[in-house]
Amino acid sequence: MKKYKIRPLNSYYYYKKRKLMNKRVFVAVFILGLVAVGVFATGKLETSIVEIFNITFSKSEVSNTAQPVYFNDAQIKYDLYRLPKVVKGIYIPAGKIKDYERYIAFAKETGVNAFVIDVKNDRGYLTFASVNPILVETGAVLENPPIQDIKKVINRMYEEDIYPIARIVTFKDNVVGKRYPDRMVKDKQGNIYKNKADDMWLNPYDKRNWDYILDLCKEAIQAGFKEIQFDYVRFHESMNENTVILDAGLSKTEIITAFTKYMYEHLKEYGVYVSADVFGAIITSQVDSEIVGQDFKELSKYLDYICPMVYPSHYAKGTFGIEYPHLDAYGIILRSMEFAQDEMKEIPRQERRAIIRPWLQDFTLSSLKPYQPYGQKQIQDQIKGTYDAGLQEWIFWNAAGKYTETGLDDK
Repeated sequence: MKKYKIRPLNSYYYYKKRKLMNKRVFVAVFILGLVAVGVFATGKLETSIVEIFNITFSKSEVSNTAQPVYFNDAQIKYDLYRLPKVVKGIYIPAGKIKDYERYIAFAKETGVNAFVIDVKNDRGYLTFASVNPILVETGAVLENPPIQDIKKVINRMYEEDIYPIARIVTFKDNVVGKRYPDRMVKDKQGNIYKNKADDMWLNPYDKRNWDYILDLCKEAIQAGFKEIQFDYVRFHESMNENTVILDAGLSKTEIITAFTKYMYEHLKEYGVYVSADVFGAIITSQVDSEIVGQDFKELSKYLDYICPMVYPSHYAKGTFGIEYPHLDAYGIILRSMEFAQDEMKEIPRQERRAIIRPWLQDFTLSSLKPYQPYGQKQIQDQIKGTYDAGLQEWIFWNAAGKYTETGLDDK
């Protein structure tokens, strides 16, 4: 089997370099055209064509010397033009990407500048075509994937300066277990563990799964994504020593942190940013942290961005002294993000700290009593709470990809 190699030709950085070269060629042709007109009009050639070429491309050579190149002794560099973006994003499910032009128009109207797009979805499938033999062998590649032309979508996002983030549903996976049951979390009887929703999970203790996830990340990078965002980078909340087989040598938080560190170190060479979604509750609750295996401070040391899901509708009555959290969107976001920053300050200065970028909600849970629909005011209250807490970035979640334009108008 040939080793599957990632190619830089579809990367954002190659796109920018190609676009710059096209501009230079256009300028050169334009100058030559002016010279030709002058020659035919006057019959005199004051500056030779050779000199024109020298003038035009000497400028290019000067600018190139200040930038890294793609190929240096056959070593590929992926970090050209790698600049951070202050993200104001929305999640778009893979099934809605066919409407990408509508989302781009929405972004231009509202000031949204980033899309989080499924790459490995909630079932475990890759959302676009691939010939990667490892992914094909596991069954993750669909014959008719929901995203038909990922390169076209990414290129349009580049053209509109929209930042592409790849959502990788990490350990929740109903695909791999069909062919490799030994790589899944097992119950006490040695069978594949399934939760009440009938979902299976890759075993975080199995290093083969780490490399599998890494292959999926490389697929996203090749498609042109600039950030890898891990979702479900945790254990299911029903998994404990009484329900599943765990490794006695490492706790759940220790293995999830080790996985995150491994992924960050291996993705660094590709010039992408790395982020992870975490439960908002782990910021203030050690119990919740141990249940799912997410340690807020430890994970922050091995991420560029950490994205707590702080949906007001998901907080228990009385949280932060707020009787009905879903009725006080501003208060919940403000207090949770203040606590998150307090936790971050406990990380020693010599160690790296991720930027906090919260997930906010643009959906309504009608089952909550008293009931409150989420619209423009609630959306803007969450954004204000984020800013008032001293943060700059946010992403909104709606599982169906439907968003409130008037609420997200944050130009």
